[in-house]
Amino acid sequence: MDSVIEAAEGLVVGVDSGGSGLRIALAEAADGAVLDTLASREPVRTGPGGISAAHFLEQVLPAVHELRERAASGAAAGRPVLAVAVGAAGMATLGHELRAELPDAFAEAWGVRRLALAADAVTAYAGALGQRPGAVVAGGTGMIALGTDLASWRRADGWGHLLGDCGSGAWIGRAGLEAAMRAHDGRRGGSAALLTRAEKLFGPASGLPGVLYPRTDRPAVLASFAPEVGACAAAGDPVAADVLGRAAGHVADAAEAVCPAAPGALVALTGGLFRMGDPLLAPLRAALAERMPQARTVPPAGDPLAGAVALASALASGTLLLPEDPSLLRLFGGATA
Repeated sequence: MDSVIEAAEGLVVGVDSGGSGLRIALAEAADGAVLDTLASREPVRTGPGGISAAHFLEQVLPAVHELRERAASGAAAGRPVLAVAVGAAGMATLGHELRAELPDAFAEAWGVRRLALAADAVTAYAGALGQRPGAVVAGGTGMIALGTDLASWRRADGWGHLLGDCGSGAWIGRAGLEAAMRAHDGRRGGSAALLTRAEKLFGPASGLPGVLYPRTDRPAVLASFAPEVGACAAAGDPVAADVLGRAAGHVADAAEAVCPAAPGALVALTGGLFRMGDPLLAPLRAALAERMPQARTVPPAGDPLAGAVALASALASGTLLLPEDPSLLRLFGGATA
């Protein structure tokens, strides 16, 4: 049966797995129109083998069963699942169990023949730009840029708060807290405004190392101070504004490193970092325009769950253009256009 005709008769499943839990969508295979979604706030556990396939399946299989049951009284009744796409944080380095076990598990559960296992940066890309050449910067606590010319992928940063994630929420928060400590010490480059906000949030400045260093969630704690830096910059604090200007330069550097050089390439910014607004976005727009005059910045069309659904739909219809990659995007039983 022709893939396009087959897709018109089937369904697809998209999964977005991250640090805050799981989101699962049931959608039309032909056009990716979402029929229903479910969410779990329990993140998938990791162990010696990486992301736990067993814990992932414990959540996803019942959720998809429920979604299909809820859709059984409508147009989706009795229709097969043709493709599944999973986007997961850590897939590139911790996805060994998922790649080993999910193809057979999904085939046994639903008879599904096509599966895409992707890093969450890939589903963020697919959600934001679809299957067009360009670059996507995903910014939150961390920061990663991913670009493609549809022949191969290029990645920049995403190396964690000790080695990189430059310009991320954790980076901005750390730089803001450094400026607060400089003010506390009386050193050049300090900000009294940031010191006031740091002490309001964390207590006396002299106790900040004891508050911060023992924490296992240190990147998130650092990132929690980024909105304070944005607020100080918006209120006219020059030190905070300089922190955001430097962060914008780092983000633009990453986008430039991965964006195709051809005219007309698109750049999208996704993630909570960019909800900081003009204190960050104004210098970032200027930096992007300076570094990549050939590219056009566009708002993201959708989120990573939408990207997972788009990948699954393209797999089902045989129209996938995004390139396969050993760590970023693995295809099982599927075909690209």
